[in-house]
Amino acid sequence: MTAADHAAAEGSLTGLTAFVSGSSRGIGREVALTLAEAGCCVAVHGRSAETAGQVADALAGQGRHAGTFCGDLAEPGAAERLAEEVAVALPSLDIFVAVAGADVLTGEAAAWSFERKLEALLTVDVLGTMTMSRRIGSAMRAAGGGSIVTIGWDQAAVGMEGDSGQLFAATKGAVMAFTRSLARSLGPAVRVNCVAPGWIRTAWGEQASDLWQRRARREAMLGRWGEPGDVAAAVAWLASPEAGWVSGQVVPVNGGFRRAPFPQPPSVEHSERGRPA
Repeated sequence: MTAADHAAAEGSLTGLTAFVSGSSRGIGREVALTLAEAGCCVAVHGRSAETAGQVADALAGQGRHAGTFCGDLAEPGAAERLAEEVAVALPSLDIFVAVAGADVLTGEAAAWSFERKLEALLTVDVLGTMTMSRRIGSAMRAAGGGSIVTIGWDQAAVGMEGDSGQLFAATKGAVMAFTRSLARSLGPAVRVNCVAPGWIRTAWGEQASDLWQRRARREAMLGRWGEPGDVAAAVAWLASPEAGWVSGQVVPVNGGFRRAPFPQPPSVEHSERGRPA
């Protein structure tokens, strides 16, 4: 039985309310559905009302929909507005999962300059996560408790070659450091932890070249790509009462990362190390 199956069977989140940013697709969508399976009522968020609505409909079918919020966190002031809307609409929020991140690996963004990608990641992944976690976390503390889970990257502390390695090490490393400090600021009422995924098969992973497919498998001791559900199971556990003695931690979810010998990748490279898509 997987962690998600266990949580669902026990209903460990029954009676709780969660908000998951970036939950219209990829890892965020899986987190929202997994929390609902564990008994939680979940509010969703996405840039598109259509895609967010699809997840909301799935949650409503289980009687687990707590609200829908739309907004592009890349826009000026969007994170502040979203955090305020959530705090007002969900005054008894128990769980916040900050999954929303800029996708700079697929679509037209893949061709952006290093500087433009960095700006997008800093705005959405770093400032967006910090702004919403601080605002929502303060409301949780005032209400008497809660749990926040952020998303990092398993190689942020050790680094990875190439532009994408530099981009995600800098931005996800910032999220991980912020998480540890926020836990100190909001404790003991609010627990704050971070999940640091490894190679996760989201949009980029599904179309990655054979070289990257082999690298993902070689660098995991378990010999396979991770799936969004692997990340969601870890998030569900950290958010649950079963992790009530866990705070200020960064938890790698990477199949047991190992730096395996591997041919140097092409000079134009990408890395979808746990990016939501």
